Amino acid sequence: MTERRYNDKNGSRNPRNRGASSKRFDGKTSEQRRNERAQRSHDGMKRGGGGASKRNKNGHERNRKQLSSREFSATAPSQRSRSADPARLVAFEVLNAVAQNDSYANLVLPGTIRAHHLDHRDAGFATELTYGTLRSQGTYDAILAHCADRPLEKIGTTTLVVLRMGVHQLLSMRVPAHAALNQSVALARAQIGGGPANFVNAVLRRVSERSRDDWYARLEADAKDDTEKLALAKSHPTWIVRSMRQALAAHGRSPAEIQDLLEADNQAPVVNLIALPGIGDLQEAFEKGAVEGELVEDSALYSAGDLGRLKSVREGTVRAQDVGSQLVTRALAAAPLEGQDSAWLDLCAGPGGKAALLAALGAQRGARVVANESAAHRAKLVSQSLRPLSHDEYVVLTGDGREISQTLAQNAERLPAGIEPEQKFDRVLVDVPCSGLGALRRRPEARWRKSPRDIADLLPLQRQLLEAACEVTRPGGVIAYVTCSPHAAETQNIVAEILETGKVRLLDTQSILQRVALPSDEGRSALAGDKAPGYRPQVRLKKSSSVRQEDILGEASTTAQLWPHIHGTDAMFLALFRKN
Repeated sequence: MTERRYNDKNGSRNPRNRGASSKRFDGKTSEQRRNERAQRSHDGMKRGGGGASKRNKNGHERNRKQLSSREFSATAPSQRSRSADPARLVAFEVLNAVAQNDSYANLVLPGTIRAHHLDHRDAGFATELTYGTLRSQGTYDAILAHCADRPLEKIGTTTLVVLRMGVHQLLSMRVPAHAALNQSVALARAQIGGGPANFVNAVLRRVSERSRDDWYARLEADAKDDTEKLALAKSHPTWIVRSMRQALAAHGRSPAEIQDLLEADNQAPVVNLIALPGIGDLQEAFEKGAVEGELVEDSALYSAGDLGRLKSVREGTVRAQDVGSQLVTRALAAAPLEGQDSAWLDLCAGPGGKAALLAALGAQRGARVVANESAAHRAKLVSQSLRPLSHDEYVVLTGDGREISQTLAQNAERLPAGIEPEQKFDRVLVDVPCSGLGALRRRPEARWRKSPRDIADLLPLQRQLLEAACEVTRPGGVIAYVTCSPHAAETQNIVAEILETGKVRLLDTQSILQRVALPSDEGRSALAGDKAPGYRPQVRLKKSSSVRQEDILGEASTTAQLWPHIHGTDAMFLALFRKN
């Protein structure tokens, strides 16, 4: 299911194709029917349920004909709907899988929607409820801490999931308060039990006593400093707020942009399509309402729902890929190169999106691609991504990227024609495993799972993979170091360390990236002007070093950092090197 915002109070729009909403014989949309059911339940509580059989506070059944006022609470959960609304049930199942099993919502949600046979409108509601709850989890937990009679860690995980969903509906969606309360209690009762349902009812009623603005003002008053204020207001861990502010400065941008960056993390990303060059085209997508991309050729923005409905996507000639990933891959292929240009390597190829684009570009120029992936299950994904290409144009290998020379030797008979086991490659892509801090808008649950320790653990691997890439690149060949993270330790620090070895020289990455981007309305690159992504890193060589500054940095040497709040892409980092 393609993620889209649905009825969000914070400025996002409904899906464009409203007319696609499901209507039954009564001519009403599923949302209208859902709210009417909630209203009838709410009205029934206020009327005392008419002549329905009820029990009083002593547990005795009242006379069926008795019409006097009830002697027990009109808001008791036991008097509410006991069935869970299908759209909310889908969101609950996905969020519970995320919380209990460390699942990723973008992988679980589509199948869950299909399993429950949701129509287009209900699927949109479930999608917004799922992703909106995940993005704002930190803020909602701070609010719940004010309203619950116990610490959050003492609340069961499934109950906490229902509470977060309820807060999102109350504060961030155009759902009537009575519907949010009633359906949250019904969900808790149906999925967890009566006791948790009573607890959910009590806590969410306290939440509903204040508006969203009032709650945010209260949280801001509780914050110790500006970083904590931002962390609560924009729902990011404080360490990520600090890291992102430092990252902006490390790449030559103003730390004052931090608020815009965090807000961009909380926006649903648009789906970017790419037609593999020389293999696919976007005509089918355009017929379904897609519009041309503004940053890179052969791309489109798609908002018409399930991508699986497109035959070209099912066949693999068109695929979903963030435009930042498209740009960095095209930049590697476009970097100037003297001499032979027939052997290309993707050292860390899983899950295969960049490998497919790289192989398609290479096929147009007679190059062959070796795609290496350390994990067997991810190597299968790479093979699936490459299936539209001819088998003689690529090979997928499984092995540790740090030992690529051994992997090549062990698979000598499988290598494409013209590539030898001791091959030195002309172009090498090193898309290293990283913290993923640049893709938090795409995987919002990741922000709550990561810690600074994760980055420290990754740094040695990133350095070793880049060094391995240098070893299998021919003199004069080009290496692209890529991360989906702007964190300074994973980007500029790694660049400085490899330059200090004297093995490579940094190219003008910004200019190459600008050349592969489409022109703007003014006729210059869409990555020019205030959107220029380049930064010249600082390298301080030791006095004892035999490396000369002019051997590793030219006058125009730059790295490039893309940003979601500037370019509308994931925060992709790129450094292009030439092997000395």
